[in-house]
Amino acid sequence: MENSDNPTENSPDADEAVPSRRKMLALGALGVSAALTIRPAFAQTAVSVMNCQIPVPGPAAAGQYIDPNGKPVAPGTKGAFPGFARPFTGEEVKRAFRGQTLPGTTYNQSQAYLQYIRRLQAGQSGFTCFASIQMPR
Repeated sequence: MENSDNPTENSPDADEAVPSRRKMLALGALGVSAALTIRPAFAQTAVSVMNCQIPVPGPAAAGQYIDPNGKPVAPGTKGAFPGFARPFTGEEVKRAFRGQTLPGTTYNQSQAYLQYIRRLQAGQSGFTCFASIQMPR
């Protein structure tokens, strides 16, 4: 009769259906360690995004100028700007997208370079950095 009073005690799935306190504590500990492991990875990603580089123009268009629409053009093209001497960092580009000019550039030059950066596609130098800047956090 005792068995019929509490049928879940002797059922084979009783231990699996209701986790013990020890199992619950173990699961909680695993969750905390996972959070502590992932959080530094996010911080490292944020730092690497700010330090990544975007050359303007990339190596495939080295020596070319950038027109106001962001397209590489032949050197000396009227209204176009020479490529920048060094790559821009992710942080510099992010600030420029928020309204500042890229360091060492005029307003119009900065706008042309930003147009070039917006037109980057997968496989081009700087694309991964640009894509990382666009990702929400």
